Amino acid sequence: MKVYLGKDIQRTAQHVTATHATVTELTKIEGRGHKLYKDNFFSSPELFDDLVKKKIYSCGTVRPNRKGMPQDLRPKTTKLRRGDIRVQTRADLTAILWRDKRDICMLTNIHSAPAEGNFCNEGGKAIKPQIVMDYNHHMSYVDKGDRMAARYSISHRTFKWMKKLFFYQLDLAILNSYILHSSCGGRKMSPRDFRYNLVRNMMAHTGPEWRIPRPLGRPPNVESHVARLEVCGSKHWPIPSEMQPRCRVCKARGVTQSIREVP
Repeated sequence: MKVYLGKDIQRTAQHVTATHATVTELTKIEGRGHKLYKDNFFSSPELFDDLVKKKIYSCGTVRPNRKGMPQDLRPKTTKLRRGDIRVQTRADLTAILWRDKRDICMLTNIHSAPAEGNFCNEGGKAIKPQIVMDYNHHMSYVDKGDRMAARYSISHRTFKWMKKLFFYQLDLAILNSYILHSSCGGRKMSPRDFRYNLVRNMMAHTGPEWRIPRPLGRPPNVESHVARLEVCGSKHWPIPSEMQPRCRVCKARGVTQSIREVP
């Protein structure tokens, strides 16, 4: 995880975009042939080429106007019908433009290039290419994880972003522990019941309840439950005055209006 704290001057000097730098810094495992799926906010041909050097292969949606993308696959230059596929390849990098309800542009160096043409079933619905099916399958885990973490989130609105980040990480830690519990053969339970059991177990290890001792001796003569505004001589009560000063707001606006004394 990396928290965005502003524009990175060092990366800007190296002519590397912020998204490119973020993915590069977070992919610490290299040389093992991992496959990385990402959305169009991070994808670019330059990033894909950089990750291949580390033996990290990628697949994801991409914005057609990104630097290095083929001009033939831009929506303004290509008019597609539902089910049409256009393909452009460069070495092991493949870019496709597929039309379903809207144009979907994808970039991959994991899959082989599909055939071009129009592919629809008997009902006239577009047939999904294998690249799109694999992308939806793997990215669904991210969407499902975010949905499960947000369902019983303990985060709340706050003026301090550090607090929100802390509670977000706590939600992820609880979600990861629930996934490990389910995958290791633990008792089946819903995420809600898992959180209840987690809280009960944490409270059971906190020790006995600490009670505030009652004060000894004779109670004081002054009543302790007097409201703040009921105290005689409190500064909260208005004081009579013979002066009639002008209102500061009206004075700034040039309006002649004075404050009247309240009897």
